[in-house]
Amino acid sequence: MGAATTIAVLRERASGEHRVSATPETVKKFIGLGAAVRVEAGAGLTASISDEAFAAAGAEIVADGAAAGADIVLGVQGPEPDLLAGAKPGAWVVASLDPFGQRGRVDAYAAGGFEALAMEFMPRITRAQSMDILSSQSNLAGYKAVIVAADLYGRAFPMMMTAAGTVSAAKVFVMGVGVAGLQAIATARRLGGQVSATDVRSATKEQIQSLGAKPIFVENVAGIEGEGAGGYATEMSPEYQAAQAELVSSHIAKQDIVITTALIPGRPAPRLITDAQIATMKPGSVIFDLAVASGGNVEGSVADQVVEKHGVKIVGYSNTATHLAADASALFSRNLFNFLSAFWDKEQGKPVLDEEIGNAIRLTQGGKVVNERLLG
Repeated sequence: MGAATTIAVLRERASGEHRVSATPETVKKFIGLGAAVRVEAGAGLTASISDEAFAAAGAEIVADGAAAGADIVLGVQGPEPDLLAGAKPGAWVVASLDPFGQRGRVDAYAAGGFEALAMEFMPRITRAQSMDILSSQSNLAGYKAVIVAADLYGRAFPMMMTAAGTVSAAKVFVMGVGVAGLQAIATARRLGGQVSATDVRSATKEQIQSLGAKPIFVENVAGIEGEGAGGYATEMSPEYQAAQAELVSSHIAKQDIVITTALIPGRPAPRLITDAQIATMKPGSVIFDLAVASGGNVEGSVADQVVEKHGVKIVGYSNTATHLAADASALFSRNLFNFLSAFWDKEQGKPVLDEEIGNAIRLTQGGKVVNERLLG
């Protein structure tokens, strides 16, 4: 066996990004596999992890040039190509790479001879669940959306019976019942809200009910299965969209808080709430648009700003999970470790991908862009 595989952990440079792609926990586990781990100084500070904690776990702390000599470079968001200077030929870049939004950077990885692995392309199959960064980060995002909305909402969340009278429970409507939506429902229920939810996938009705919320669904319109490849939602028929809009319009006017979570991979987020619908809501209501970074589900939403329209506050973060940086980093870094360790070949002392997952997440190899989703 040759020299130990070197794993580099870079400090995130993207504006507002507070997460880190490894923790002392995962550093210890990587070293346990036989790898050497190098962490860029300050990489964990915004996630409440000191350089000393990384060093105590066995990592080498370097001030700059962390990628030099690395076989594998870890990031939360894809590092700019200049940060990969000195990495070994064919080194893996393992991160959330935003392949559709950052195509130029993907091309630069190819030109640099790197093998770029997009963690957000991880297939939604049983054996890859523990590697799925979208699920782990969406879980936290769904929770945070409700907490932020509750803070902006000028009233109490649960029903309260006092000597001075009764305070009614907040009515919460969750649109889109994926991982983020389910966590939003659960969080709103924990806070004592009266919760309802909708989704284009009829199979989610039971999930909504299992969390104690009321399903709001279009009935008797063709094309409402809404199940795309890998369990993601797909675009709906015009008839369904019209029926959905009518149903939502009548329901939304009675709500205090609305959380929208609808995303379609590789495409702009679908518009779920129009300005006209916002105008029907009660003054003081709050909408949290979890899809604001992908174009937004809500007309007029602006990333990282609270916008007030018709007396309704509309908010959405471009990066919701980073607002829970410590927990988000812990989960994200475990996803990366679970992925690399699952393919770790003890004989070779490095991970070796199989075809199913390798072909799904590999963007570049041998100086070329090779992923089918980016070709053609």
